[in-house]
Amino acid sequence: MTRPASSPTPPPDAGRGLLVTIRAALPTLRPAERRVAEAVLENPAAIAGRSISALADQCSTSGATVLRFCRAVGYRHYPDLRIALARETSREEADNGAGVHLTGDISATDSIEQIVAKITYSDARAIEDTAATLDLVALSRAIDAVSGAERVDIYGVGASGFVAQDLHQKLHRIGLLSSVWPDPHAALTSAALLGPRDVAIAISHTGTTIDTIEALRVAAASGAITIAITNFGRSPLTEHARQVLTTAARETTFRSGAMASRIAQLAVIDYLFVGVAQRSYERTMRALERTYAAVQNRRLPTRESRRCGRSSRPRRQA
Repeated sequence: MTRPASSPTPPPDAGRGLLVTIRAALPTLRPAERRVAEAVLENPAAIAGRSISALADQCSTSGATVLRFCRAVGYRHYPDLRIALARETSREEADNGAGVHLTGDISATDSIEQIVAKITYSDARAIEDTAATLDLVALSRAIDAVSGAERVDIYGVGASGFVAQDLHQKLHRIGLLSSVWPDPHAALTSAALLGPRDVAIAISHTGTTIDTIEALRVAAASGAITIAITNFGRSPLTEHARQVLTTAARETTFRSGAMASRIAQLAVIDYLFVGVAQRSYERTMRALERTYAAVQNRRLPTRESRRCGRSSRPRRQA
């Protein structure tokens, strides 16, 4: 099914950081607008102090294009964008120190300490930004759908396929009937057999992976409830999704696409799974205890377990 066009993106005061908004909008921007967006993302502090004509010259475009870019990310006037950039830069400086603008990008001369710091920063921000921008209404509806589904199909290829496998393992372990289909042909044939009481979940960072899009399209045509997990809320994948869960991963050097998206995708998977598990708490705990016991004898005993004569098990909260 095709969702209606979205309203203009709200400004950061609505809980969505400006830089996150710009990254999410990149696939929908025209080439000249995209050049403006990339200039802003590369050095937001500098752009905050630059006039509209200076930014237009830097990006080899016109002031009208800069203004269209502003409106595409939720601002009617360029001064409003500059204020928002200054505000966001101030927040980053408060977190990281004055004059520091961490992007996660790795240079050829970075020390191992800098590499660790940049990756840690990038991964932490991916989770924080995802949590801040996630549509909680869509998440709640996705949890409802999965909790009541007769069958759950999960689609994803490449790195997203590993995330799909993780969700399948989690759902399967608490007794829900789920299948993961990394093979495109198997995904299509399974999607064709879904019905209104089934759920299809498609995972794609860009939302442009043809195999994943086609599987979700067939699932939607079969009547299944469809869910998309993607970094871009207006990507082709979301045209076939009833519920859209967006991540906010920052692509960085050596970690573009596949690696940058993984942390944020896994966070969304955890939100979804824990919500589903909570809906049937007692059944979930019984299933976890049984599955834990089934594999316990496949582990070597630890010194602590030998001393105590027992091993730790999933515990019920009081």
